[in-house]
Amino acid sequence: MGKRGGFRKGGRGRGGGSGAGDRGPRRDNRTDKASIVRHNERFENYYNSLGVVPNDEKEDFWAAMQRDLPNSFRFTGSKGHALAVQQRLKDYYIPEITSITFDGAYVPAPKPVEWYPDQLAWFMTTPKQIIRRFAPFKSFQTFLVAETDVGNITRQEIVSMIPPLCMDVKPWHTVLDLCAAPGSKSAQLIEMLHAGEEDRARETALSIANGQDRPSGAEFSDDGRSTGLLIANDVDYKRAHMLVHQVKRLSSPNIIVTNHDATIFPSIKIPSQQQADGKVVQNKYLKFDRILADVPCSGDGTVRKNIEIWQKWSPGNGLGLHGIQVRILMRALQMLKVGGRVVYSTCSMNPVEDEAVVATAIARSGGPDVVEIIDTKDYLPGLQRYPGLKEWSVMDKTGHIWKDYESVAKQKADTGEEGLGRLQESMFPPKTDLPLNRAMRVYAHQQDTGAFFICILEKRSEIKAGGGTQDNKARVVANAEEVHSNGSTAKAEEDRAREAINGAQSNGNGPSKRELDEGDEAPGTKRAKLDAEPKDEAEDVGEKEDVEEANGPGSLKRDRDEDQEAPAAKRAKPDEDAGPKDEVNPADEQATVPEPETEARPVVVAKVAPVKERARRDQPFEEPFKYLDPNNEVLERIFKFYSISPRFPRDRFLVRNSQGTASKNIYYTTALARDILTENEGKGMKFVHAGVKMFVKQDTPNPDVCGWRIQTDGLRLIETWVGRQRVVKLWKKATLRKLLIEMFPRFHGDDECKELGEVGEQVKDLSMGCCVLVVEPREGELSERMVFPLWKSVQSLNLMLPKEERKAMLLRIFNDQSDLVNLQQNPGGIRRPKEGDPDPSTAHLPRILCLHGGGANALVFRTQLRAFLAHPSLAARYRFVFVDAPFECAAGVGVYPVYADWGPFRRWARWLHTQDAIEDPAECQARIWAALEAAMANDTDVLGATGDWIGIIFAGRAPFLALDSQTESLPWMQSAAGLADGVDTESIDERPDLRLSVPTLHVHGLKDEGLPLHRRCVEGYCAPGTFEVVEWDGPHRLPIKKADVDRIVQQWIEMADEYGI
Repeated sequence: MGKRGGFRKGGRGRGGGSGAGDRGPRRDNRTDKASIVRHNERFENYYNSLGVVPNDEKEDFWAAMQRDLPNSFRFTGSKGHALAVQQRLKDYYIPEITSITFDGAYVPAPKPVEWYPDQLAWFMTTPKQIIRRFAPFKSFQTFLVAETDVGNITRQEIVSMIPPLCMDVKPWHTVLDLCAAPGSKSAQLIEMLHAGEEDRARETALSIANGQDRPSGAEFSDDGRSTGLLIANDVDYKRAHMLVHQVKRLSSPNIIVTNHDATIFPSIKIPSQQQADGKVVQNKYLKFDRILADVPCSGDGTVRKNIEIWQKWSPGNGLGLHGIQVRILMRALQMLKVGGRVVYSTCSMNPVEDEAVVATAIARSGGPDVVEIIDTKDYLPGLQRYPGLKEWSVMDKTGHIWKDYESVAKQKADTGEEGLGRLQESMFPPKTDLPLNRAMRVYAHQQDTGAFFICILEKRSEIKAGGGTQDNKARVVANAEEVHSNGSTAKAEEDRAREAINGAQSNGNGPSKRELDEGDEAPGTKRAKLDAEPKDEAEDVGEKEDVEEANGPGSLKRDRDEDQEAPAAKRAKPDEDAGPKDEVNPADEQATVPEPETEARPVVVAKVAPVKERARRDQPFEEPFKYLDPNNEVLERIFKFYSISPRFPRDRFLVRNSQGTASKNIYYTTALARDILTENEGKGMKFVHAGVKMFVKQDTPNPDVCGWRIQTDGLRLIETWVGRQRVVKLWKKATLRKLLIEMFPRFHGDDECKELGEVGEQVKDLSMGCCVLVVEPREGELSERMVFPLWKSVQSLNLMLPKEERKAMLLRIFNDQSDLVNLQQNPGGIRRPKEGDPDPSTAHLPRILCLHGGGANALVFRTQLRAFLAHPSLAARYRFVFVDAPFECAAGVGVYPVYADWGPFRRWARWLHTQDAIEDPAECQARIWAALEAAMANDTDVLGATGDWIGIIFAGRAPFLALDSQTESLPWMQSAAGLADGVDTESIDERPDLRLSVPTLHVHGLKDEGLPLHRRCVEGYCAPGTFEVVEWDGPHRLPIKKADVDRIVQQWIEMADEYGI
């Protein structure tokens, strides 16, 4: 979003201002990707020396690494729905694209990934200049964007789809994704948990209705509902909320999102159980059937996407992360059930991060009899891969390659540790013969992807104290003696290493890792000591400087990980305070690494005292998860109104407020999720998200109408148990199209009822309130079964779907891009223009993001800004891209009645008490950024714009305040009519370093009632010398008269010329 270079007043920006005095030009730190030389001698020498591919493939291997990565995407959601969306692609878009010729040859069309089940993953290598030239590609891109917006398609790198497919997840499994954000792999795991659920639920309901017993089998134990659970974890609080945004689109009650350090993920308590002999097992803890450890890594396998790695790659990137990766994998093995499986994966080709980590974890666990490597060769037929390495060498920070650790130890003894301190024996091939070749390596040239490493580990028995191999014990003793001989304890070195990690994890645009940890919502928790031995030398002696060297573009995991839409990088961010507060799983205690047995220098592991988290004013707050009593009067009324079967569980509904009252939203979870949330309340577990929204409060004209409607998110779970009197069936295409295009179609009278086809007759005598619309497939009509909430009022209906979903369905089912019609529109409104894309001729120009004010929308703002968009000094210089805010609201000041029928209207934040409260500020910010990124991606990927993002225009304070945490990296231009309402400048006066120091232009109307507030906001919130103000003779709106517009544009251009934007 903003321009990364250029000049600005105010020094270094928020938190880094230089104070008064000389404010010289800011260094231009932009990286021109076209200028990056895709060659790095040490990088290439190291992997050539490893022989990762045969000599006759090296040329193809490096040629592929130097090419850009193809675009790829995956159809998401239930299998039936995903196949229906995929069928539209096959039947309509692919035939059109395959008919295109360019330079006498057919252009390459999108193709399915042959090894992905049911062809639900696709990729395309078509050059951008061809995509922009031919209409069928534009139509295809419109389809992709529409389906992505509603969650039916997700952009995901092909190789990152592999690890979940190797996990063999069943609907009753408990699954843990330790490093989950941004969430594409978690989404795959959720889909696996819910495989076949809708069919099973309908089969069960039908059996019960016919007086039969429910079908037998583990998958039917909860009336066909999936009983499994996914716990998706990320150490970074903000990224955890990005993860929430991703998984919410799948509407699953079988997921909990947590915010912990994966290396010390806390044991999760579950309810005590009574055994067959009558004894009650106390302090019972959750063990997992499957765990995904897609760990933070150096990410050099993503060099095709993150081309900065060609410049930044260093041997220290992988060396510095080895210790963290080992600890994450060890923690995963400790929490695994016997017979369960861990899939360990990285997007790095470095064996120090791959095979060496696996070998070390197996040795620490007790050897291959305890943890077995499962052969991957029979997984995913059609996927080309190489086996894991059994022999490799290690490159030190100087570029010297070492074949074995003995040579390193001798060099240390002879000349000292200069450049060798971070090399550890655990980084070299193990002495014992482990079948590491059972793992898989995927390289770029094999199927035109990135590179990836995947290994499947099965736990054969519990990991016992003292169970490490003799070879591992010898390493432990040697490392312990070496550490202590240097005059420092393992604990002290660990503290220093963790401090280095905390500092290294900041991405430069936001708070450091320590700030994020201090801001977490949980009370102080006890640090769990996972290793009962001193850490390997790399983990305590060399880790600090390794992580510092590893920090940089592309060096920690991937810049966007597997999810190409995600805005932040997956990073190694250990959370120093996360861990079990009071209880430690006894099984986990047994799973610790054994203490070395030596008389000469016994190793003592000191217990770490509880660490109290420091309180912060901006500490993130999570509303508690409070379950409703099954006899709650609100639930009683809901179940009675919808005639919900008593077989549907009533003890799994929760609310998110400390009072535990049903006031706005009611969520539903699985039984296991409920047990976890209730057993661990107040015990240090950091829960961020759980449950699917099932019921939402709806305003009604009288108390006799049930004021709770079924939310789309939870409808698929409950619809088979809703009484038939609240079910409406639809089977004609024409009726569905009418309900999608028309909002609030009327049915008062026989004629209007007939216009609603088969639905009209059914709803005519139905009482007011929500009902379930079931779309039944019939030959010659609709082919997919779907369910939607339908609100029936006195004289109209409304399909309770967002505008984006309506438009996506119209395009998918009817190939229809008609405007939606709101039949409750104000008759005095002006004619709404057709929404259009920016002028294609501006695709090369620098781009400005345009954010509307509260109670408006992108189309309204475009019209309000028309005089500026048409001004010759701006039209020839910039491209303007408009964005819709994520939250709907009533029309704002100046919008009604002129634009009354231009809704829905939107807001960025809550500024009126009458507006719905935003329950989760962090999620609010995540949704704002998701809206911005979607608009930017559409302008770049679909419309083909190439100009730099250099500024922002907005017409209100809300986006300004919502985005202020990112201003350090956004050199904005800003037109801020109405910026100041309610801004607290007094707190800013206490922290002048927080003032906005990027150049800004403010426009005020002299007849605006809020003028004093606007002036106060500018003076208090913007650093001196960084802003200009233009005031015109008008009210609270944008000027349109030529003289006023010319004066503002003149000041605009002067500032733009001064700062080079």
